[in-house]
Amino acid sequence: MVNALFFVYCWLVFVPLMVLATVALWILCMVLSPFVGPRRAGRLTAVPWSRLGLLLSGVSVHIHGREQLDPDQSYVIVANHLSQYDIWVLYGHLGVDFRWVMKQELRRVPLIGYACEVLGHIFIDRSNHEQALASLENAKRQLVGGTSILFFPEGTRSRSGELLAFKKGAFRMAQDLELPILPVTLTGTRDILPPDTLRMQPGPARITLHTPIIVDGDDEQAVENAMAISRRAIASALESGQFSPQPDSH
Repeated sequence: MVNALFFVYCWLVFVPLMVLATVALWILCMVLSPFVGPRRAGRLTAVPWSRLGLLLSGVSVHIHGREQLDPDQSYVIVANHLSQYDIWVLYGHLGVDFRWVMKQELRRVPLIGYACEVLGHIFIDRSNHEQALASLENAKRQLVGGTSILFFPEGTRSRSGELLAFKKGAFRMAQDLELPILPVTLTGTRDILPPDTLRMQPGPARITLHTPIIVDGDDEQAVENAMAISRRAIASALESGQFSPQPDSH
């Protein structure tokens, strides 16, 4: 009965309100961006949009390990990917200015795709290796003054909830730019909105920040080592379930 009522609420209340909020904040983003820049425009539009979506769908976000973050440091952030809700959880509550690396297909999503482009997020054409590399090269110029870049190194959502194999792009960028890697584990989002379904349910989501990792060396082995250490760190929070809930107050 409760699930049925929440399903009705989603379609009669949540969806219409979020459509209206998306349109209103998209317009505000387009107006603000030329004057205040993508960093501040994102903080004033995309962050409230994400938090509103979480609030209206009954999702609470808890964070562990925020002391790992240096607000003045740029990072290459790598996170596991379980659900479309990962985007709202990270954008709304990570508390870091970052640029997403996302697949080219998302550029075609009405309003959101263009807003992401205006805010400086990076679209990757995975079918065109040279163009993908060029996109990442252009992104490097933005990684200053605490602005980071965020990858889902699995390349896609995990349908099973298990951690998939990682791709090397994020770790090569960290090596090239001599930036620390910040591993992030997301849990709970798959239960809120499983892949390949529109049936949501309220619940808690968790962000676990791990100790930053340095790519120690300039060869391929250093990249592989950093990737393996990052994957183990992310997997540790998935496997152990250890987490000290602290509701986000930011």
